[in-house]
Formats: sequence, C-alpha cells, structure tokens
Amino acid sequence: MKALIKVGYGCNDHCTFCHTLDVRHIDAEAAEVHAKIERAKQLGHGMVVLSGGEPTIRPELYRWAEHVARLDMDFGLVTNGRVLSYPDVVEKLLERRLRYVYLSLHGGSAKVHNLMVRSDAFDETFGALRNLSGKGIDLTVNCVITKHNVRHLNELVEACLPYADAKVKLSMVEPKGGGDRLFDHLMPKIEEVAERVLAALEHGKRRIAERGGQGPRLLHGGVPLCLLPGWEHAYDDLRTHRFATMIEVGEPDFFPVDDDNKTQPEETCRGCSLRGACPGLYTGYLEAFGSAALRPVRDRETGNSYDHGFEALVRADLTEPLTVEGCPVRAEGITAWDRGRHVFVKNGARLGRYWAGGRDFHDLELRETKNTHEQLYVDVSGPKSAPDDFAKDLRKLRRMAVCDPCPDKPRCTGLWEVQPPDEAGRSVFEADEAVVRAHVASLRGDVLDVGCGELPYAEAVRAAVLGGARWTGIDPDAARLATLDVPGARWRIGRAEDVEDAAAFDHVVVLRSYQHFERVPDALRRLFAALRPGGSLFVVDDAPFGLLRTPAQIARAQRGTARLEHRRRDVARDAVPKIEAAGFVVDEVREVGPRNSTLWWVRARRPG
Repeated sequence: MKALIKVGYGCNDHCTFCHTLDVRHIDAEAAEVHAKIERAKQLGHGMVVLSGGEPTIRPELYRWAEHVARLDMDFGLVTNGRVLSYPDVVEKLLERRLRYVYLSLHGGSAKVHNLMVRSDAFDETFGALRNLSGKGIDLTVNCVITKHNVRHLNELVEACLPYADAKVKLSMVEPKGGGDRLFDHLMPKIEEVAERVLAALEHGKRRIAERGGQGPRLLHGGVPLCLLPGWEHAYDDLRTHRFATMIEVGEPDFFPVDDDNKTQPEETCRGCSLRGACPGLYTGYLEAFGSAALRPVRDRETGNSYDHGFEALVRADLTEPLTVEGCPVRAEGITAWDRGRHVFVKNGARLGRYWAGGRDFHDLELRETKNTHEQLYVDVSGPKSAPDDFAKDLRKLRRMAVCDPCPDKPRCTGLWEVQPPDEAGRSVFEADEAVVRAHVASLRGDVLDVGCGELPYAEAVRAAVLGGARWTGIDPDAARLATLDVPGARWRIGRAEDVEDAAAFDHVVVLRSYQHFERVPDALRRLFAALRPGGSLFVVDDAPFGLLRTPAQIARAQRGTARLEHRRRDVARDAVPKIEAAGFVVDEVREVGPRNSTLWWVRARRPG
C-alpha cells in the first residue's frame, strides 16, 4: 500500500485548474517530511509517494528518496515531469528505488499543454515521458480535462501511443482551488466530457489494435460510469493505485484517501449496479448543474459481499481487560485508519488488522454495512471457495463494549470481536432463520413461492404442505426445479415479472430471491394481482455483508465458480417503498442491525 505525502505547494507550472492555487506559497519543512516518511513506515506502507505542488523542485528530493529506501520502502512521485526530463535525475532516483510516477500531461501538442499549464513546459514534460518509459516504473500519464482541451483528447492519446508500458488517464477537472475560483471559465458540462472521453478511448483502442496490440492502457477518472458504457472497467483513482493514506502540509497525522469531494445523489444513484466503483459527480459540479445527465444502470448482476483481507498482527498485549485509555487502536492513532475499510479484530491476546481494498462497494455502502448494520463476519468455511451454509461457515463480529464510552467512537474504525451465541446457544443465523422457518411452516391455503429454485427452507415447506398448504413454486431455472423434492408441491418455470395468475393465492413468499428480480416494480405489481384480497406477502433476503478472510481464502474465492447473481443490494428500508408503491399495506419490517444476521424481512398484505 502507498502513502501520499504533500511536501509543499510551490510549482514551476501555473495551471489554471491547480488544486492548491491559493496556498502555493506554503512549503513543508524538510524535517516535517522526514518524520512523515517514518510514520508511513510505522503504518506498514510499502511505498511513499511525494506530491505537491511540484515535489521535484525541492532541493531535499534525493535526501527524501534515500530516507525512504533506507526504511525499505519504494519511492514515487506525482509530478509535472519537467525536472525528470534530465536523464541523470531519473537515473539517480532509480538508484533510490523510484518505482512509481504519476505524470501530468494535458495535451498532445505544445500549443494545448502550454495553454493549460501557462508555461513553456511541453518539451520538458514530454521528455520526462520518454525518459521514464522502459525503466520498469509504474507510469501513469494524467490529463486534466477543462473547456480548453476537451476537444483535443484524441491528440493526447495519439501522442502517447508509442509508450506501451504507460497508462493514459483522462480526468475530469475538479472544482477545487483554481477549478473552483475559475469554475465558469474552466468547467465543461459532464455530457460533453463523457462524449469526448468515450471517443478518445475508442480512438485509442482502434489505434492500438492497428499497432498489433501495442500501446498504453487507457483509463479515465472523475466521470460517472453510467456515461461511459463499455469502459466501466477502466475507472482509475487513488484507490486503484493502492493508496491507503495521505497527508497535507501541517497535518499532524495521515488520513485515509477518500472520495468525499464527490457525490452520488441518493435519489439517482442508490440501487445503481455501477455504484461501487463509480465516482459520481464532483460536489461542486452537482451544486451548479444537478444530476440530470446521469443514467443509472439497474440491470447488472453484482455481488452481495466484499472481502476484508488480513494485513497484519498488531503487537498488543490484550490479556488484561481493555480500557479506553489503553486501546491499541487509539495508541496507533485513529485518523490513519479508514472507518469503512479497516477492521481491528481481537483474537485471544492478539489484534488482527484487516483491509477492504475492493471497488465493488462504494464507501458509503461500506460504512453503512460495517458501522450502521454491523454486518461483518469471519469466514471459517475452510477449503470452500465461498460460504454456502452461513450458520456453519460464518462467525459474526460485533463492536467491543470498550468502544461505547470512547469519545473517538464516531471517528474511529473500532475494536471488534466475535459475537457469542444467544441464551439458547444459537448463532445469529440460526435465531433469525428459525423465525422464517416458523412463518413458512405455518402457511395454509394456496401459496406461491417466487424464485424457489434453491428451496432454502425445504423442511418448512414440507411442513406447510403436510399441514394442508397447496404449494406452487416458480423459478426460471428448469434444472434447479428438477432437483426439488416436496411431495404434493407443484413447480413451474417462470419469473416474478411473468406471473399472470389473478387473485389465485392466499400467500406469496419471496424467500431470498427478491435481490434477483430483474424489474422489482413490475414483479411486485404482478404478485399483488396474484393475491386474493387480504392475502399476505412475505419478503426475506440478505443485506450486504463483509467477510474477513486470509489472502489464501480470497485467492480461492476468486478462482471459484460462485456467480454474481444479485441485481441490487437492498435492505428493508429500500424494499418497503417499492412494496407500498405496488399497493401493499406493510404490517412488519425487520431491518438488519448490530445483533442480527444478514436477514431482513417485510410482511405485507393486499387490502380487502
């Protein structure tokens, strides 16, 4: 993982869109940067990347690089590259473990680039690209898009084609610093940016194919994924570059990198299949132009869980009862740990640190899953590629009691431990599933079981049928239906959206298949029509959850055959308005929570 250190904001370019336009006179003392490098090592980072302003104009550059190397870390730079146009500078930095460069190039010609940076800089910046290519460096060329170069992106891509070991990234300008002060002068509409970025990416793809597949990797940043169909995989940001923390001049400690300067409007983006990796819109842009340009995608299959991979054991003696004053996380400094992505778990006298580095879930989803719903589980499934019996394969975590009186609790990632069984000796899954089984087994009359293919509550269904229920199950998977064995039950091939029965059933059950519906409003309207007046609807499904795993478990899961089958990550509060909109009256809502399993449910009825 990388740490990003800002060494000061002075620069030898004068970009109109510069983030630090108002603080260019501020530079960090050399000793401050030196100490921050040591703190990055203490936090367990494998690389330190210096940024600014322009870090290469600092006379301490070689000394800082040597200090990073002495601490057995790699060295990187975020730079305009002008100093790196000198081959001897590059060679000296390579000797000091230079392994990463994020190079700013904003046009494929001197006319465009120099206009953007307000300096005669193109030849030097492009010279840096030539010097760095072929040296085994993780090299990214970043182009910031404003009104002044948005029509020249193809030219930039074309100029970078010979550098096949580089990545070329096209980035929406951020309304920060100069981008905020000169907003009207610089900020293009997102529709035009998306159109031009998409055209440049496709142009590059064609030209690379013409060159026999030789060319840079093409990326983009700051543009909502719904506006770049076919290129969703190419999104790039600090997280995809494996940055964990960063620190500005004068800040006392590192902070996690975040997307807090970007917004995903709830009314538009919640439920979008692309939400996890999507940047959304810059907040300043959204305030000026709104979100009408967004085109959320609702029909992609996705996963319902994510991984926290094991990082390290924290050397802490936890044999004595923990106190707020003696908390090892507070002793380490809480600001460097991400509240959604880091988890510290007590295991006997040791404390393990886990990290969620994936991009399938948005930061807001991670924080809600971890800190609001507390849906974190240790994967104890052994050699399986994925847990398939949650009661046996998962151990729920809970926030430790020592966190409750802590004044830092709202800001801290917290201490966690395995939640013990309840008074009856049951796990959270056994307790919640007992409620579902009891309800299913109690049903009588005509019952429609929607999405019954895996028949997760088979014994309860058998009990209902033996008690007199006339059970009809529908599922689109004929092969699964052929394996079901409930004497007296009937099975039909079909989907919820295709149900045409009119007032034929006393009860409809949707047992862990709701998240698989292709079109929830259509499905619920069909199910409403299929119920007799007064008939009941019972929807139960799983909320998103995090899995704590070893690297070997994560690798095994990635090689496994488990499919992405969910089309949404709804919890009860998402489902209720949709159920009510179909005409149902909701009688009971059970939301996921800190002491519950992943299961939520809604009981509703057709009036009359």
